[in-house]
Amino acid sequence: MGKIYNSAAEALDGLLFDGMLIAAGGFGLCGIPENLISAIKDAGTKDLTVASNNAGVDNFGLGVLLQTRQVKKMISSYVGENDEFMRQYLSGELELEFNPQGTLAERMRAAGCGIPGFYTKTGVGTVIAEGKEVKNFNGQDYILEEGIFADLSIVKAWKADDTGNLVFRKTARNFNPPAAMCGKVCVVEVEEIVPRGSIDPDHIHLPGIYVHRIIQGEHEKRIEQRTVRQREEA
Repeated sequence: MGKIYNSAAEALDGLLFDGMLIAAGGFGLCGIPENLISAIKDAGTKDLTVASNNAGVDNFGLGVLLQTRQVKKMISSYVGENDEFMRQYLSGELELEFNPQGTLAERMRAAGCGIPGFYTKTGVGTVIAEGKEVKNFNGQDYILEEGIFADLSIVKAWKADDTGNLVFRKTARNFNPPAAMCGKVCVVEVEEIVPRGSIDPDHIHLPGIYVHRIIQGEHEKRIEQRTVRQREEA
């Protein structure tokens, strides 16, 4: 069966269910699968656990799923820039599992490689280590972190061919490759679908073996924080 679908809703058809775990690519608002997020919102799927570096901002990115109360738990590294996230977390409406950023990326990547767990020094002696197995290697303590095996991965890439080979653009690459790897099913939205064979094999960032469904979408590419210099008077 072909991997290319006509819309985000069509690409997600038959994949969504209440209580599922979703791995979402992106960093801040850079490289986020905004069309797929909107389609999940429209589908009304609820009690979601979402593994993502952050939860977007108010009314954009994963923030739209917080506004509609569809997210039960976030597995994240950074949760700033989102007032609704803060409100729900402080009021006890939203569960939060904090992860150091590198640990979160490795938990996704490890699962994508079939690795159920790994030891890391990051977080030793902090609240991150609470309840986790500690093992000593060569006189140093390490904590056991488990891979994130998601029901669904949603990611955003720059280009794809019809087999799902992906190219990401600059920093939009961020969490997208490891997020794509760790899902039972991976759905990708791209800016451009190119003919098979037109991508130099050395330029492929993620091979199509990880990708199951593809859509081409329109993207707002909103800037999270705009900083400008005051114009000097002539």
